[in-house]
Amino acid sequence: MREMGKRVAAACERQERLLESLLTLVRSESGDLRREPVDLAATATKALRVHDPRELTGNVTLEPARTTGDPLLVERLVTNLIENAVRHNMPDGRLDVATYTAAGQATVMIANTGPVIPTGELLRLFQPFQRRSSQEGSSADGVGLGLAIVKAIADAHDANVNAQARTGGGLRIEIGFPAAAWPKPLVV
Repeated sequence: MREMGKRVAAACERQERLLESLLTLVRSESGDLRREPVDLAATATKALRVHDPRELTGNVTLEPARTTGDPLLVERLVTNLIENAVRHNMPDGRLDVATYTAAGQATVMIANTGPVIPTGELLRLFQPFQRRSSQEGSSADGVGLGLAIVKAIADAHDANVNAQARTGGGLRIEIGFPAAAWPKPLVV
């Protein structure tokens, strides 16, 4: 009975994550966004804190990258990118995270050393419920919504998505939001 209870609890948790993902996808596609200042560096810092430092072997370079948008959706986008990169990384693989501003774009970049992804599968991974056709070495706990949510949130924020399969395996994904100059706070 105890084992069955654990399985039921795990199934309920998976269903809760699925519903939350679907609601996030719908919300980001609705176009009804709050527009507030968001610093991608602060957002990435927060998203990285929940991971074991051993999962983050690589370069983390977080320079200010200011944009405007819905802070909760931007946080979900960055979190999904990091979680995907960790989940689909190779054992003892590399994970690089960077934020920066260049050419009028506030950019977040995530790269890992996961399995080889054929170029033909790359765009499909950004569609809902799509996963790599070959799942060896990757966790089966996802349903294929992570990158679809990333794409929907990016589109809602007029951000550019640039994804490249890396030579030797893994992905490099850059999301470029329109950069924003924030007003300086009043000093009293």
